[in-house]
Amino acid sequence: MSKPDLKSLINLDRCVINALELFASHRGKLPRLDLGNFKRPLVVGSGNAAATGKIIFKNQDAVFADESTYKRALQTVKSIDGVVLISASGGKHAPEIARFLGARKNKPRLILLTCNKDADAKKDVDEMIVFPHNPEPYTYNTSTYMGMILAGTEESPRQILSYIKRTVEPVLNEYSESFANFDAFFVLVPEEFDLIRDMLRTKFVELFGRKIARDIFTWEQAKHATTVVESDAELFISFGRENKFWGKHRLHIPLPKNADYAAMMAAGYYVIGRIQAQKLPWFKESIPAYCQRAPKHFGKKKPLPLIVKYD
Repeated sequence: MSKPDLKSLINLDRCVINALELFASHRGKLPRLDLGNFKRPLVVGSGNAAATGKIIFKNQDAVFADESTYKRALQTVKSIDGVVLISASGGKHAPEIARFLGARKNKPRLILLTCNKDADAKKDVDEMIVFPHNPEPYTYNTSTYMGMILAGTEESPRQILSYIKRTVEPVLNEYSESFANFDAFFVLVPEEFDLIRDMLRTKFVELFGRKIARDIFTWEQAKHATTVVESDAELFISFGRENKFWGKHRLHIPLPKNADYAAMMAAGYYVIGRIQAQKLPWFKESIPAYCQRAPKHFGKKKPLPLIVKYD
């Protein structure tokens, strides 16, 4: 296998800017998020698709599940009257889940949220809502799930883009330390953004694996013995509220007034992308081999693309 050009793989912070520019433009117009009149839907997704579902349905009476728990949820919760399946690609576990639901005797109505109009799960769903997206390095899924969240929160991508450029970027540029000096990161998020923790944690895992340590807590969660063992090589990054209690090294990222989840996602991903830029290129060096071997987990042979784009 020839060695790919690592320069073709942008960092996550650039991916955030590209996504916000897309949604601020006409070509990034989002579809209406009409998810039926379900009284108690089952919301299913894998990885950050599952986290996206929790964010979209955060104010509704919904049952949440992933690829490992959806069958049990259907068996134990008898009041489920519809299913929303979330998958940027509409592949991997999505076809299996859609087939299982379609084969049920009294199958619930199934809506698929995806970025792929030719999704493998298409034939087994009742309705698809297709979102615009950018070509992005495999696993990033920034424009994909950000678009779905924006459709749910109805935030202004133009305002979020301005916030990133006018607030977050200057804070990071003025920060005197280098992220390369730290081998652990402790991220504090406001309680109202508890559901973003899974998305940020997933990004740390995808980009850094076990090369660096990371924890993501709300302020209240952080009070419960999370800082017993301290490290001089640990950076505490706080969003929305200045940290005056924990850690020797601290970085504060303000949030806009009345911020919602898309703004929090953009800020968090942007900061993680800046960490990525100052660390060794572990992700870029590892993703080509991963794209070769990962399809085997799903019974496929064709390698995954380094840059993902659904026509």
